[in-house]
Amino acid sequence: MERLVERLEKAVERLEMVCQGPGLCGESSSKGMAQYVQAFDTLLAGPVAEYVGISKEVGGDVQQHAEMVYAGLMSERALLVMASQHQQPAENVFPSLLKPISEQIQVVQNFREKNRGSKLFNHLSAVSESIPALGWVAMAPKPGPYVKEMTDAAMFYTNRILKEYKDVDKKHVDWVKAYLSIWTELQAYIKEYHTTGLAWSKTGPVATEGAKSPSAPAAGPAPPPPGPPPPPAPVPTGSSTDDSASRSALFAQINRGEGITSGLRHVSDDMKTHKNPALKNQGGPVRSGPKPFTAPKPTCSANPSQKNSPKAPALLELEGKKWRVENQENATDLVISDTELKQVAYVFKCTNSTLQIKGKINSITLDNCKKLGLVFDDVVGIVEIINSRDVKVQVMGKVPTISINKTDGCHVYLSKDSLDCEIVSAKSSEMNVLIPAEGGDFTEFPVPEQFKTVWNGQKLVTTVTEIAG
Repeated sequence: MERLVERLEKAVERLEMVCQGPGLCGESSSKGMAQYVQAFDTLLAGPVAEYVGISKEVGGDVQQHAEMVYAGLMSERALLVMASQHQQPAENVFPSLLKPISEQIQVVQNFREKNRGSKLFNHLSAVSESIPALGWVAMAPKPGPYVKEMTDAAMFYTNRILKEYKDVDKKHVDWVKAYLSIWTELQAYIKEYHTTGLAWSKTGPVATEGAKSPSAPAAGPAPPPPGPPPPPAPVPTGSSTDDSASRSALFAQINRGEGITSGLRHVSDDMKTHKNPALKNQGGPVRSGPKPFTAPKPTCSANPSQKNSPKAPALLELEGKKWRVENQENATDLVISDTELKQVAYVFKCTNSTLQIKGKINSITLDNCKKLGLVFDDVVGIVEIINSRDVKVQVMGKVPTISINKTDGCHVYLSKDSLDCEIVSAKSSEMNVLIPAEGGDFTEFPVPEQFKTVWNGQKLVTTVTEIAG
């Protein structure tokens, strides 16, 4: 523990050396730097320095975690310095430049996983869930919204910290404010300097894997390497760095403007088939355009039973933090009662059934369900209904948002406590919201399905058509 404390103290000392004077970070090392590098140093001197300082006061695992976060931010600074002095690298080189940031993100997240028994686990989780925000440098064309998305992922744990320490220890409340302000300031920074992606220099050498920025902070060697964060939904067929590289390459090609056609080969008149009919017979069959649509003919099977796949087993089980309710048919007594706030429920392919969820849960998703009745107490996140038909949902407590997508026939019964719920719908029909009235009755209101859009001279204006009510 003493060694870890010494390491963090040295990290803070390095930060203090880099961050000198009000509103400036590393004034000496930032001289001659691009404006956006100086602005990033200001962020380090402000919210980051405050977060590191308060983390040191909290101590323990939070103190160690802050050192790792600081290392990731310094690695990001090194990349910004490189970008300010080099032109955009080749697509196969960019992943190697991002690798230090992604490695440090993994260090931060692994620390949380190794310390699940920590008394400060909520602090570690808040940081671990949001640290992928450092990967904004690999995101285009909207790095700012990506940072906000990652910040929102921390809210569940920061709210728990505030609830636990609000009237007990103000130091932890200040810690939450300091940590979240890092990402708030980073969003503002990105909006000003890197709106559509990391800004590379228009002059100087092209960045390569061995390129080094001569003006790294004078505080000493850069902390352990890091790289682009794994995307929120990992793709099994490739790594996150490959995805980021291909995405960056795509936008690099698009941003070439007129130069994008420079690689096309000129076709002379003697190579055009409409001027030389003889060429049509030399290159095999020539497409004459799409054929008119014809409905496919139904095929009959000699043994229809062979086409039916085996029926999937019915499930109602807790898998980690997810309640799985799947393939239930004609089950009218499904109940989930032992719930926790961090849990979610995923209901898939249930037919002619009724499910009741007691207590408070994080979110609920109904997917591919038919004639399903759902009754729940409280949801702190969202209730999603997708690809379903003839669904009835009743709220007994509170829910902030209900999303209906690609669903035909949906009745939502709201409680008096959930009247401020937002209902978002798309590609759906036959939707009704039922509002509680006196005497325990409900008043039914249809959700509009038809809209009218007109151009008012400046923008498109969409309103509900009268026929839609």
